[in-house]
This record gives sequence, structure tokens and C-alpha cells, in this order.
Amino acid sequence: MRSDLARLIASQISVHACMTGLRMAAPLMALRAGHSAGTVGILLALFALAAIFLALPAGRLADRRGLRQPIQLAVVVASVGALASAAWPHFAVLCLSAVACGAASNLAQITVQRHVGRLAHDATTLKQVFSWMAIGPSISNFLGPLLAGLVIDFAGFRWAFLMLGLLPWLAHLWVRGVREHEPVVPSARRRQRSSWDLLRHPAFRRLMVINWLLSSCWDVHTFLVPVLGHERGLSATAIGAILGGFALAATTIRVLMPWVAARLRESQVVASAMLITTVLFGAYPFAHTAATMAVLSVLLGLALGSVQPMIMSTLHQMTPPHRHGEALGLRSMAINGSSVVMPLLFGSAGALVGPGVVFWVVGAAVGSASPLAWRLRPEPPPPERLDSQLDSRIDTRQE
Repeated sequence: MRSDLARLIASQISVHACMTGLRMAAPLMALRAGHSAGTVGILLALFALAAIFLALPAGRLADRRGLRQPIQLAVVVASVGALASAAWPHFAVLCLSAVACGAASNLAQITVQRHVGRLAHDATTLKQVFSWMAIGPSISNFLGPLLAGLVIDFAGFRWAFLMLGLLPWLAHLWVRGVREHEPVVPSARRRQRSSWDLLRHPAFRRLMVINWLLSSCWDVHTFLVPVLGHERGLSATAIGAILGGFALAATTIRVLMPWVAARLRESQVVASAMLITTVLFGAYPFAHTAATMAVLSVLLGLALGSVQPMIMSTLHQMTPPHRHGEALGLRSMAINGSSVVMPLLFGSAGALVGPGVVFWVVGAAVGSASPLAWRLRPEPPPPERLDSQLDSRIDTRQE
């Protein structure tokens, strides 16, 4: 299992680093070509928009085809997307590349997460494997932009896009050595039901609400810290260091989570993270120095960085095995939708009432929802019971 897990993490990094590198290089090229900041914002939104609309089809494809075929498709789409910008470095092609790489990265992520969840044999192992998996995006968020920036400075944008286009093929090599799981029962695959039926399960709805709120907290922090820092008269270097401390803290706690996961329940970690986030968001508007904001940022990174493994573990335990991909697709769609909509909402609200009030409102929402986290119970009802409940509802509607 350790060998397979390492290969899966490496494959996810390979595809995701292609997307993160392009997400840095494409806007930079557009700005140097004279395009406006608003136009570049549309380009950036395309990375997440692709994932919103294709997350559910990606999840169903992973449920039907397993690991290798979806990963191969993601590799081809990401590679073609980046290489297209290397061949025709024009803004319209950059937009197509953003859609392609965003969709490919999302497909690879859902496929790998589904496969990793089936490696675990008990709840503790499930939390631990997802703790290790959470480190992958942190690495690729650093590696992709760094490699792209180095190649741009030394050889230009076309060579950077070429390098990024070759990077996903490493994922193809990594997954070749991973053992494929047995396919799900054919009768289960043939059942026709909507993915939205999963939301009829109250525990699954609670989990999605919690996941959406905590994901929004990431967006609030990333978007409003520069605004708040600008109001405080902080330099760009100081603001960058504050955000960097958040990312470093989130990565650090994810390295430690495999050991923490063996000692704490999912509900304890998630509820504690929500309460800590509420307190920190309440304190942010009173921080007037870079040092104070940096401390709050690090503490927030530790709290929010601990959540993803627990969410993923709970989701896999409460969802029927042959529908893990669909559940992951719903989660991905909610996260990417938040990344597109929330900055627009936060920007409008911040302009009207100030960033401090936005911190308080979001913090209050997270705190008021923390009782939902204490009620998270991943084991009951069993997957078979959930599936039979959904089938009976479908049969009733058909009658």
C-alpha cells in the first residue's frame, strides 16, 4: 500500500503542477502582451470553471473505469492544453489551455482520491492515507510555478509551456506500477440515479455544508489579507510573507496529520478547526502590524490545513463504494464554485462594509455551523442502507 500511495501522490503532483505552472505563466504572458487585469481575471476563472462543470462527469468516469484510463485521459488533455500554448501563444489559445488543464487536473485529482480511499482497510488508515495525499497539492502549488518561472526567465514562455506539457506524462509512468482495484459490481454500475440523490442523506448534506464553509475560509483569507494589509500600509513583501506563512503552516500540519489521525476522530478535528477559525477571523480586523497578522495567518493555516483529510475520510465512509467518484465530484464542484463566486462576493461586500466586517460575518457563519461538525458520524448508516434508501426513493418516484 505504501508503494502504491507514493506513486499516486507523485502522479497527482505531475498533473497538478502542470496546471499550477500554467496558472502562473498564462496570466503573466497575457499581462506582458498588454491585456487588462479584468481580462486576465477571466483567464484565471477558466481554470476553476472547467472543474465546476466537469467534476460530476469526472467522478462517474472514475467510478466506471477505475484508475488508469481516467489518468491517461487527464495526461493527454493536460499535455495537449499546455503544448497548444507553446505552439500558438495567443490569448484565445491560452483560454483553451486553461480550460483543458483545469479539467485534466480535476479529473486526475478525483480519480486518485477515489483510488486512495479504496487502499485503506479501516477508518484510521483512511484518515492517514488522505493526510499523506493532502501533501501532494502543497508540493505542486510550489513546484509548478517555480519551474515555470525559471524556464520563462532563462528561455521564454514557449519553452515554459513545452516543459509544462511534458510534465503530465510522468503521471502516466507512475500509475503503471499501481495495482488496479477490482471493478464495482456490474449491477451497481447499471443503476440509473442522479448524483444529487446523495444529498438526500442528511449526514452527507452536513458534510457538504461544512466542506463549503471551510473552503470559503481559504478564499476569504487569500482574497482579503492583501486588502487588509493594504489598508494597514504593509508592503507587498510583508503581505506575501503573511500568505506564505499560511501555506507553510497548512503544509506542516498535513505532514503531521498521519500521526494525529490515529488518535482523534474526524468530528473532533473538524469541529475544533471551525471554532479556532471563528476566533482567528474575529481577531483579524484588530491586527494592525505585519507580525500580528503573520501569527494569525500561521495559526489559521494549522487549523484549516488539518481539515481536508478528515473530510475525505468521512466522505468515503458514508458513501457507497461504487459512488465514491460521484461524491468526490460533488465536493469538487462545490469547492471550485466557491473559488469562482466567493472572491466576487467578498470584493463587493468588502467595498461596501470593509474587509473587517467580512471576516466577522464569515467567522460567525463558521462558528454557528460548528455543531454540525460534532454530529459527524462517518460509520452509520452503512453504505448498503444508504444505497437501498436511494433506490427505494427512485422506485417510488417511478411508480
